Amino acid sequence: MATSDLLNHVLNWLAPALWLAVLLPLLVRLAMRKQRAGVSFWTQVAANFALNLLVLGLGLWFYGHDGKMMTYAGMALVCASSQWCFMRAWRA
Repeated sequence: MATSDLLNHVLNWLAPALWLAVLLPLLVRLAMRKQRAGVSFWTQVAANFALNLLVLGLGLWFYGHDGKMMTYAGMALVCASSQWCFMRAWRA
């Protein structure tokens, strides 16, 4: 496999994790204007991205290939749970 092909595969594997990690905190800020998160935007993005990569890696290991909908569902669940913690929603 050529280096450009490998780079293309890796970037396409990382893309869903990055998009979800960036878009979820943005949408939460729009939807919940009155309630502020306890940490900065970039901290939320970094934590969500790391958790999403963990889920993608576990999905790749468990299923043997990437792109399974269960992996993406798990990624959404983990990312939403981390946002719930960042918003300190257990207090509401």
